[in-house]
Amino acid sequence: MFTTLEGRSVIVTGGSKGIGKGIARVFAREGANVLIAARDETVLQQAVADLSSEGRGRVESVVADVAKVADCHRLAETAVDRFGGIDVLCANAGVFPDKPFVDLTEEDVDAVLGCNVKGTMFSVQACLPALEASGHGRVVVTSSITGPVTGYPGWSHYGASKAAQLGFLRTAAIELAPKKVTINAVMPGNIATEGLDEMGEDYIRATEACIPQHRLGSVEDIGHAALFLASDEAGFITGQTLVVDGGQVLPESPAALEGI
Repeated sequence: MFTTLEGRSVIVTGGSKGIGKGIARVFAREGANVLIAARDETVLQQAVADLSSEGRGRVESVVADVAKVADCHRLAETAVDRFGGIDVLCANAGVFPDKPFVDLTEEDVDAVLGCNVKGTMFSVQACLPALEASGHGRVVVTSSITGPVTGYPGWSHYGASKAAQLGFLRTAAIELAPKKVTINAVMPGNIATEGLDEMGEDYIRATEACIPQHRLGSVEDIGHAALFLASDEAGFITGQTLVVDGGQVLPESPAALEGI
């Protein structure tokens, strides 16, 4: 039986939709007080309404762009003001525009690295004093199998950003350990989200065929992994990664799944 997270203060960046909303839903159902952050206020307000009707904890929102350091500090201050502190930061905000490497511009790369890497680093930095004060601070980064493990055409800048997050967390884990703050990453495979829907039905069917479980993951699958890493029971785990992909990275070729 895991120690309850009821009443704890949780921030989920990029929490208005997709994986972030799924993470927020899992924590809210456990009774945590959840602050979701994103750039679109309209979408945020709808997410708050949806999550509040499903969970036991309070769900509130703040408009923030984690690529801006000032917004990261405002995010942390908002959580402290509303919930009295910060116990868990789920650094989930990310963008994944599709563009061939040969066509990438400086602006394209800056936008992806700004949100995915800079946003992760500075949201952790901004929340660190409150995380340390909690006595059981947890940071859970949403990385990906794309970049650290696999590659996909059109996502070279995205893959680079996801690998960079892991390089950051390994050193951050050492520096945060004396402060009793852990930092780990969840690495999703293909998850059923609005963004994946945009890839089209043919992409989804082809992807399912490459996964030993023959299904896409759900956003709650990632939420439950994050919940474990945020638990008291995971207090001796830091600087680690957890792949949540239904076994997608295991087959060495499509032939390995023939007849399965």
